Amino acid sequence: MKIVVTGGAGFIGSNVVRALVEMPEVSDIVVIDDLSTGRLDNVAGLPTRFVCGSILESALLDDAFAGAASVVHLAAVPSVPRSIEDPVRTHQANATGTLTVLEAARRHRVPQVILASSSSVYGANPALPKRESLRPMPLSPYAVSKLATEAYAVAYASCYGMAVLPFRFFNVFGPGQAANHAYAAVVPAFVSAALDGRPLRVFGDGRQTRDFTYVGSVASVLVEAVRRRVSAPDAVNLAFGTRTSLLGLIAKLEAVLGRSVEVVHEAPRPGDVRDSQADCTRLRTLFPTVSPYPLRVGLEATVAWMSARVPAGR
Repeated sequence: MKIVVTGGAGFIGSNVVRALVEMPEVSDIVVIDDLSTGRLDNVAGLPTRFVCGSILESALLDDAFAGAASVVHLAAVPSVPRSIEDPVRTHQANATGTLTVLEAARRHRVPQVILASSSSVYGANPALPKRESLRPMPLSPYAVSKLATEAYAVAYASCYGMAVLPFRFFNVFGPGQAANHAYAAVVPAFVSAALDGRPLRVFGDGRQTRDFTYVGSVASVLVEAVRRRVSAPDAVNLAFGTRTSLLGLIAKLEAVLGRSVEVVHEAPRPGDVRDSQADCTRLRTLFPTVSPYPLRVGLEATVAWMSARVPAGR
């Protein structure tokens, strides 16, 4: 079967592509990426057809989606701080881009569309753990754009009978995640700084908590969703109910490194949520056999990858 992965040269996308390559049922993988945040070398050497371009280009999508069994839609402009700096670009890529993808999937009668939303949609809602039925209270343009992503998916399922599966990702980390830019996620930023001998920058008191999810766990769920053509009428948390503070993350990183690291505290950033933890009941119902990687294992893999591939000082 033919699978299309938008954003397939990005961090999560390339890990998903590698997992799809191992599926004997998959005969054809098309990667669409404009390389604005992805990198071509993330998929170099993999048996895929690479299409360089934007998901806003309908003609490009028509060519790629023809005959597809599934579309895994991961293309997006990520990062809460980036969205605060440029909300229009974030909306165009994430909200309008998703609508363009769904329209192309509808034109070509694609049997399944899997989409990436974000735990940021919960925003200011203080309830823990985060159940999908909670009221979304987004705090940033990024969160709003991701809420639009999943809302469009649910609407297309209702109006057109499209089989969709919108996932809410929670702080995904692992090998291949960029660290050398201003909007880097916390795990690669911490690992890069620690390996480079720089202080780890913590915004706030460090007691804010996250449900860190190793990218291998995410890829295994997405591949299983493709294999069994799983769909759901509402968003599904893709995390496993863990809750780790940033200070706790630093302690685990120190254990992996075998040494202490320097930490500096800075003012909290606008748009950041205080605490995040997934209720994974719905995920476990849909994917009862999926076993997540422990945080320590994921950190070890991330440190090993970054030690080997990211030059000091970058």
